[in-house]
Amino acid sequence: MMNISSLPEQSPTGRFTRGLSWVLRLIAAAAFLAAGIAKLMGVPMMVGVFDQIGVGQWFRLVTGVIEVVGALTLLLPITVAISGALLAAMMLVAAGIHLFVIGGSPVPAIVLMLITATVAWLNRQHFIRLD
Repeated sequence: MMNISSLPEQSPTGRFTRGLSWVLRLIAAAAFLAAGIAKLMGVPMMVGVFDQIGVGQWFRLVTGVIEVVGALTLLLPITVAISGALLAAMMLVAAGIHLFVIGGSPVPAIVLMLITATVAWLNRQHFIRLD
């Protein structure tokens, strides 16, 4: 049974922590929105990257949708924690793909992973507890 009533009105607590959370959320949302739109619009560089991955262009479209939806849900208090955690996991996979499949620097993916994992951690009170 989901226990939504135990969710705090606003978390994380503390003015600095809330401000840090919002700054990180805005940075990540802007990055994921830009990347997602580039994938959905078929920017040639993105098409080339997904050709190198070798799964097909459908994977570019799915990834683009996930990034756009993830960017938007990072800004909603009720979904920020789960969105941050899922985007961090996605960036872990992206870093692995850069390291082991297509080459190139995994640093942008790692930085976004750290940012979104921090957002998830700072807003961990928003995870719905199952009793």
